Amino acid sequence: MIEIKVPTVGESISEVTLVKWLKKEGEWVERDELLCELESEKATFELNAEQAGILHIVAAEGATLAIGELACKIDETAARPAGAPAAKAEEKPAAKTETKKAETPKAAAVAADVKATPVASAIMADKQVKATDVKGSGPQGRILKSDVLEALANPGRKGGADAFSRNDRREKMSNLRKTVSRRLVEAKNTTAMLTTFNEVDMTRIMEIRAAFKDKFKEAHGVNLGFMSFFTKACTYALAEWPAVNAYIDGEEIVYHDYADISIAVSAPKGLVVPVIRNAESLSMAEIEAKVMELAGKARYNKLSMEEMTGGTFTITNGGVFGSLMSTPIINIPQSAILGMHKIQERPMVVNGKIEARPMMYVALSYDHRIIDGRESVSFLVRVKELLENPELLLIGQSPVKALLGV
Repeated sequence: MIEIKVPTVGESISEVTLVKWLKKEGEWVERDELLCELESEKATFELNAEQAGILHIVAAEGATLAIGELACKIDETAARPAGAPAAKAEEKPAAKTETKKAETPKAAAVAADVKATPVASAIMADKQVKATDVKGSGPQGRILKSDVLEALANPGRKGGADAFSRNDRREKMSNLRKTVSRRLVEAKNTTAMLTTFNEVDMTRIMEIRAAFKDKFKEAHGVNLGFMSFFTKACTYALAEWPAVNAYIDGEEIVYHDYADISIAVSAPKGLVVPVIRNAESLSMAEIEAKVMELAGKARYNKLSMEEMTGGTFTITNGGVFGSLMSTPIINIPQSAILGMHKIQERPMVVNGKIEARPMMYVALSYDHRIIDGRESVSFLVRVKELLENPELLLIGQSPVKALLGV
């Protein structure tokens, strides 16, 4: 009998929560197959089977386990069940994918919900009603014809069993959410946080993206987004204003000669902040590739502890959710965070004439204990200058000034 224990996941982490078992008690598991999901205060990870055999669960879902505590056992001496080859489990998703491709868009939309009667499914397909917008009143929540007709007659209004509901529900706060909560309060209580604002004319960046996005994708295999422009601009500005890239450690200030840029990402389990190491040394394509890699890992809770620690400056993009302006909270122990926002056309005075320009508000929250007002404002103005003149991102300054040495 092999014992599967909670592994060490970080120096400061002493316990984890067992979120969900992916395999059932007494089920046959293959070697390296995922057994369960565990969640620490900083990340979610899985336990793998060390050998093939019969699974015997020891810890229950929702239990808090100490590092090194027993989670389950595997009986590697058990005989493999007849007619259950390992590849069989992998064939089913492929078959489902082929079936979905063969369906029409309308049928696929309804097929996603198997709890609708044939008549109700036909009406939803014809009227293009999402199954998630209809509350089923039939047995086990099955959607009936009358439910669809009621939803069509009362768009935007809850019907069925949820009408005028006043139910409350409680859920245990996850370790990750507890950590986010604690760190945000700590940031507000332990830093002298202020925020300075500016706005960026995104015209040139949008022109460059429109002209080169296809060639960029063909050459590098990644999309040309906004994050690479902002990251590259911040690395130049951080080099010029090193206090923004530093943090306080006791009675000392720790400065960094490199820029490890943390990217705030909204993941299924909560906010995570993976790090792009040495962003100042990466090309635009390398930055975009790293952003795509880290965002993908965050989406599926695959980020490692190393990928989420050690950043020197953070960029967060509330614009993807439609935010026009906000005051981001510092990601301690860092001293500053840049907030990006929604791009919106606004009337601007350009050379004495009013023109519609794609504008973005940007916000820099900073710790006033280490960063003075002059430094914070100058940093944000420098970022604005680099973004409005992307050619400067090549060498960090005007080619003419570089030529003249001024």
